[in-house]
Amino acid sequence: MSYQTITKSAGSIDSTEGLPIYYDLYVPNGGSEKTYPVVIFLHGFKGFKDWGPFPAVCEELSSAGFAVVAMNFSLNGVGESMTEFDQLELFARETLSQDLDDVASVIEALKKGEINTDKGGLGTDEMGILGHSRGGHTAVAAAAENEQIACLVTWSAVADYLARWSDEMINDWVTKGTTEILNGRTGQVMPLGKVVYEDALENADRVIALRRIENLYIPSLFIHAKGDESVPYSEAEKLYKNSPSEDKEIKLIPDSGHTFDGAHPFEEEEFPPPLEDAVNATSNWLQYYLQ
Repeated sequence: MSYQTITKSAGSIDSTEGLPIYYDLYVPNGGSEKTYPVVIFLHGFKGFKDWGPFPAVCEELSSAGFAVVAMNFSLNGVGESMTEFDQLELFARETLSQDLDDVASVIEALKKGEINTDKGGLGTDEMGILGHSRGGHTAVAAAAENEQIACLVTWSAVADYLARWSDEMINDWVTKGTTEILNGRTGQVMPLGKVVYEDALENADRVIALRRIENLYIPSLFIHAKGDESVPYSEAEKLYKNSPSEDKEIKLIPDSGHTFDGAHPFEEEEFPPPLEDAVNATSNWLQYYLQ
């Protein structure tokens, strides 16, 4: 595997609601005459593009020859700080449908050249997509919905978000119109509005990964840790089993958790071994099918 130095730039585009979708673009320093396949990176629930080792992961993937676009969903609750949940009124109404619309907005901006660089061309005819946790769930649906996406990788992905919500949460939504969750890392109590639940019910055929995977024939790699404390690895097994792709693989990493031993903040010089394993498998998969 050949590695290159990379350049990182930042920007934002408008969502369908006119809210900013913040992104970072990582591109190898290979010369303006080169074209690099685009890979879109999606963070998970209570996540953001700058969480823990995610920027380092994107740098690593880019150094292997990709233009990586790491995006924040417009309703993820993180504003210009990039790392603080300071927009909980937006977080409260982050629907799976809007997340999908945000991915489509990024793809359209890439195709129009609104997201660009002078370090090389961006190959937008066939893109890859990588998502972690809820982002993996959305990556499946986005790949089924956008023909430009030609390769899929999920990390610790949820298979069916309708099965994630407890009876208590659903009762809160029905009786009070909102429920609350605790962010264990920050201690914040974060509201989730009924619109999140209603959207998933009303648009299940569009937004639920386990349904969309049944019609997704592109190369698909499902990576999960056997010790995942948040999303059991049986979720990856469900996605793998229901994928009709002739080019599919499931990789179960032992002795690790939901983030493959990555943490926020991430201050180490090297990836923890489980995360390095996930990154290497992802890079190899993307190189084989996109380069």
